[in-house]
Parts: sequence; structure tokens; C-alpha cells
Amino acid sequence: MNKTAILYALASAALFGASTPAAKVLLGTVHPILLAGLLYCGAGIGVAAVRRLIPRIASSRAAPEAALAGHDAPWLGAAIAAGGVLGPFLLMWGLDRTGAATASLLLALEGAGTALIARFVFREHFDRRILLGMACLVLAAIILSWAGTPTLDSVVGPIAIVGACVAWSLDNNLTRKVSLADPLHIVELKGLVAGPFNIVLALVAGATVQLSPILLFAAIIGFFGYGVSLVLYVLVLRQLGAARTGAYFSTAPFLGAIISVVALGDTVTPGLFIAGGLMGLGVWLHATEHHEHEHIHEFTVHTHPHTHDEHHRHTHGLGDPPGEPHTHRHEHSPIKHAHSHTPDMHHDHQH
Repeated sequence: MNKTAILYALASAALFGASTPAAKVLLGTVHPILLAGLLYCGAGIGVAAVRRLIPRIASSRAAPEAALAGHDAPWLGAAIAAGGVLGPFLLMWGLDRTGAATASLLLALEGAGTALIARFVFREHFDRRILLGMACLVLAAIILSWAGTPTLDSVVGPIAIVGACVAWSLDNNLTRKVSLADPLHIVELKGLVAGPFNIVLALVAGATVQLSPILLFAAIIGFFGYGVSLVLYVLVLRQLGAARTGAYFSTAPFLGAIISVVALGDTVTPGLFIAGGLMGLGVWLHATEHHEHEHIHEFTVHTHPHTHDEHHRHTHGLGDPPGEPHTHRHEHSPIKHAHSHTPDMHHDHQH
């Protein structure tokens, strides 16, 4: 298992988890939908600034990231529409018609939805060990989300919230399709579309915008909790696939709860210990996965940073960059071999 990718995934979850108690401080003074828009705007604007002003610091490796290509547009456009536009709309529409306890439990379904879509729509493989780990992580998220007895006065609101979870799950899987491209550019576009959309949605819902330091505070939270977090998330998608990345990201509620206890003085409950144990077991099951068998790599042409390892034995043309790692368009000849691997962007084979 790729240890660096696991650390990135947990760091992504920690940043997003920390944004929840931080944003909670603002909820008394900022409309919830407006706050979502400000967080997305902070992510988009902040990452756009990093991408343009300090590219050396922004780059996660010596070789430049691949630019988004024309064939990426449908996947990225669909991801933004699902996760940045449809998801927030369905959530806010559903929350208005659903009790808080029911809504919290339903939102824990995003991790499971990501895995199911990855498996049955995009044919991403995972075995019983990974499935058990996902079950532990989702159950832990449900325990953390329990805030009283859920009720079902109407099915319309809960269906809308489930629809929001499906939209975000689809977003995660669609983003994986473009994850070989520059993650900074991907997050920039997501933030700059989702942010204004949610602000407009908030204004339609009756929210008002007042100039104050709160706007800057919300933007800073969004930059780290949504922007940097999502950049790391995209980097992990290309290494671990959508199902495993979504599972690691399910630790975010637990990490957020720990921060709430330390920083905001929230009560330590038995559920926190139970959820922590389940999440620890789930992460262990994933981190100790060993998946090895003989598999075939089909002919592929794509662009991304790489070194000349066993999967990159192509020859260079006169215009290709020297040194390693480097980035250029290259071909993968068919190859059959066996080694330990995860469903990264070079291992999309069937089982």
C-alpha cells in the first residue's frame, strides 16, 4: 500500500474535519448556505492564487503537473455540476424538510455511496477486507452523527439528502477520471463554480451579505478545509482509486469531533471512543491491504508526472523533457506481469 497516499488521505480528512468546528463558530452569524458559498470561494480563490503566484511551493513534485485537456472537460464539468451545484442544492432543500438527527445520519452515507458507485458503475475492484474496512468507517461515521432519535415525518426531505450524498459520491468518482491533471487547477475550477452558485442560492433563500472580518475568516477556513484538503484528495485519487480514498476520508467526522473536544470544549461521549475504535480498525484493514496477482496493462496514451519505472519504459522523442521525474505525453505498451498494486490510474484492469 502507498504510505504517502495514505498520509495524504488522512491529512485531507483532517483538514476537512477541522473546518467543521471552525465553521460552526460562524453559523450563528452567517446563513448556512452563504457560509458554504464563502468556503468554496475561499478554496477556489486561494488555490488560484497559489497556482499563479508561487508555483514552486504549490507543486507537489519537481515535474510540472499535466494541464487539463479537452477530453477532461466532460468528466470535470459533470463532477462540478454534481458536487458543486446539485449536491448543495439538494442538501439545503432536504435540510429544510428533515429533522437534524435524521439528516446527520443520512449524510454519513456519502462514503458508502462513493464505494458503491466506484464498484458497480466504474468497475473499481475491492475485496472483502476493503469492504469490511469501509463498513467499519461508515458505521463509525453514523455513530458520530447520532444526535437523537431520527424521525421520518416525510420522505421528501430525506430523499433529497440521499440525493445530495449520491451527487457527492458521483463527484468523487468523476474527479478520479481527471486526477492525472493538475489538482490545483481542478480545485480552482470547482471552487470558483461552486462558491458563487451557493452564494446566489443563499441570496435567493433570503440571506444577506455584510462586509466584515467574518468573510475573510470563512475564506481562510475554506482555503485550508476545502481547497488544500481537496488538492490532497485528488492526489490520492490517482493512487488509490475512489473507493479507498473515500473510505479514508470518512475519518473526517472523527477528526473534527476530536478538534471540537479540544478547541471548543465539546463533551467526550462513549460514542466517540466506539467510533474511534471502529475507525482505527477500518484504517488498519485498508493500510495493511496486500493485493497482488498477474494482470494485463492495455495500450494507453496519457500525460502525467512520472519516472521510468516498470510501468514507464517508453522511448523519448527530441522534444521530450530530460531528467526525472518529468511530464510529457507518453504511450504504455501492453504488458503482463504480477506485483502488489492498488486501483491507481495504471491499474484499471478487470478481475
